[in-house]
Parts: sequence; structure tokens; C-alpha cells
Amino acid sequence: MQELQQEYDFTLQWTRLFYMHGEGQNSQSLLAQLATAIDSKQTTFDMSGGEQLRDYLPVEAVAEYLLQLIECRNCDGIVNICSGQPISIRRMVENHLVEQNAKLQLNLGYYPYADDEPMAFWGSNEKLKNWLNIRMCMESNNES
Repeated sequence: MQELQQEYDFTLQWTRLFYMHGEGQNSQSLLAQLATAIDSKQTTFDMSGGEQLRDYLPVEAVAEYLLQLIECRNCDGIVNICSGQPISIRRMVENHLVEQNAKLQLNLGYYPYADDEPMAFWGSNEKLKNWLNIRMCMESNNES
């Protein structure tokens, strides 16, 4: 696609989505399983040790970023759609329990850490912030 841009004038936005969560997520994902455990009034929740670091964003934030990028004709290239802030899976689960006012005991270490997944994986959102800042500046200049 980038080679085609040398021949044709078009904006290419290749977005890399990180760990999204929210309505409609895969029922086998961590937070969906946690919601099921809460809804079914389970007393414990089996999980790994939870020390893996991930970059989570609510699906609503992902959708908003995508909408803003689509409207930005000067935002061209590859960009991460992420928070840029790693959080441990354990902390994410604990935060979710507090938000839901759920009294569920975490059975940490029940599942081993996956050999095929990194312990820490998050993105940089500097380019995203720069692009959206540029877009906002252009909009305010057009209104003047």
C-alpha cells in the first residue's frame, strides 16, 4: 500500500489495535469471563498470577479514536490505538471488581503463564496523540 502511494495520492491509515474490552467482546476473553463469574454469583475466579502487563482500552475509546483518524486527511501511516499505559492483568481485574462492587476472591496462580505470550506488551500512543493534536489544531484554524 505504501508503494502504491508513490503512484496514487491517497491517505493510508494502518491502525494497530491493542487490548480492547467492552460490550460484544469474545466470551472467552478475561473480562467477559470475569463478568460471567460475577453474574453467576461465583465466589472465586481462577486466573494466572496476573503480573502480565497489557495495554487495555475500552472499545468506546477505540471507536472514538478511529472516527477521529478517519476525519484526519493529514494523518497518514501506521499508528497504535492504545493507552500507552501498561496495567497488570491482576490490577485490571481488581479494578473491574471494584467498579462492579463484586466480592469475588481471586484464585491467583491457578493458570500458568503462557509460554507463547510476552509478560509485558503495550504500545506507544505518542504518534496517535500527535496526529489528533494536529487534527484539532487544523480544525481550530479552519474555524478562524
